[in-house]
Amino acid sequence: MDAAHRSGCPINLSLEVFGDKWSLLILRDMIFGGKRHFRELLRSEEGISSNILADRMKMLLEEGMLTKTDDPSHKQKAIYSLTEMAIELVPIMAHLGAWGRKWLPVSEELSIRARLLEEGGLPMWEKFMAELRVEQLGAPSTTSGPTVRETLQAAYLEVVARQQAERATAN
Repeated sequence: MDAAHRSGCPINLSLEVFGDKWSLLILRDMIFGGKRHFRELLRSEEGISSNILADRMKMLLEEGMLTKTDDPSHKQKAIYSLTEMAIELVPIMAHLGAWGRKWLPVSEELSIRARLLEEGGLPMWEKFMAELRVEQLGAPSTTSGPTVRETLQAAYLEVVARQQAERATAN
């Protein structure tokens, strides 16, 4: 066993990489929200502080989950990209979302993506990972039509619009 780790257990080692809530939420925002800049990630609905975000981004870079390059459009900005290691978290994120939908008091608008990913299963996850490889790693595109992220966002916006219409009719 490596002295830097508590044990060689794969679950323990995985949790050492992304076992705190902020790391998973950063990865969630990058995977599902397409966020690539520090300031975009700072605007997370959960309200991460800049020092915690900086710390987690540094750790995710060191662990090989992210890469960082200079943004050619702005000298003081960096672009963060998911690595293959992070992209392969899509099925895990889908399972976490499915578990949360089943057992926790989720909101309809924020759980619609999880429902669609659960229903779409492996074919949808594989398509999404292929799209992320194009977007994040520069792989050649092999898919056509709306992306998985666009499909998930459209479903979210549809639920929000329906809820707003229901509230308007109730008043």
